[in-house]
Amino acid sequence: MSISQLTALTQQITANVETVIVGKREAVELSVATLLSGGHILIEDIPGVGKTMLARALAASVGGSFKRIQFTPDLLPADITGVSIYNQDMARFDFQPGPIFANVVLADEINRATPKSQSALLEAMEEFQVTADGRSRPLPSPFFVIATENPIEYEGTFTLPEAQLDRFMTRVSIGYPSHEDEVDVLSQQMLVHPIERVRPVIGPEDVVNLRRAVREIHVDESLKHYAVTLVGETRVHPDVELGASPRGSIALVRLGQAVAAISDRDYIVPDDIKRVAVPALAHRVVVKPDRRIQGVTSADVVEQILDAVSVPIGEGVS
Repeated sequence: MSISQLTALTQQITANVETVIVGKREAVELSVATLLSGGHILIEDIPGVGKTMLARALAASVGGSFKRIQFTPDLLPADITGVSIYNQDMARFDFQPGPIFANVVLADEINRATPKSQSALLEAMEEFQVTADGRSRPLPSPFFVIATENPIEYEGTFTLPEAQLDRFMTRVSIGYPSHEDEVDVLSQQMLVHPIERVRPVIGPEDVVNLRRAVREIHVDESLKHYAVTLVGETRVHPDVELGASPRGSIALVRLGQAVAAISDRDYIVPDDIKRVAVPALAHRVVVKPDRRIQGVTSADVVEQILDAVSVPIGEGVS
């Protein structure tokens, strides 16, 4: 697949999602980049700004099976992965797959479920399989989790475990729309919600091919060192209690490749990595409690590191 074909397909997906999500190009492109990178995305924001609509629009743009899981405090792990039911005719237990067995899974309000239920996603998101009744069952390919969550300050929410957060390649926010964009939203929904008109623009096989093509985007050796240095600095920063894992380095490079493809380039540049650094690293960084009280956020820490680390300049780096 040529870079022009790759870029054209990514633009089709982006345009399709933007028929529903108005004026949020950065959030939409980061979501598409996560899809192309083979990762999972966590959309965090206040209620009512379009988190679920962004997830549904992205899922509707990708053909294949789609399942939605509404996370609630009484949700059980078996409600996600599936359960074995006794078959009286065959005198045996048959496994009934849960909603996790789909190409695109929307985990809506994921932090309203208990940590025990949230942990049911760990194996699926990392190993693309589910183990039940002592047997590992592969998930469909491609497999993509889109999760939404409300800020932890809101009533009825649970903190996502660090191991769960680390399995999301990116965490993005949408934010309030501008005055003009909100008027456009009102106009769009006068007769019918635009999500009802969204149709797939690519299929599951296309996603697999796109991901393979993105992996071939050139990454200069100096940019690999740059990504690893950024992640390493999160582990020694004085305000940080827990730094980013090696998954953070992998996320930076793979997202950088996807952003380069969206920008119609077959190579990444430092600005690609800088653009995705906060969405890829902030949710992996735990700030010390005393610094949190003083208002320091993990995003602030990543921004400080970006300002402090020198950008590589040399052959193969533009």
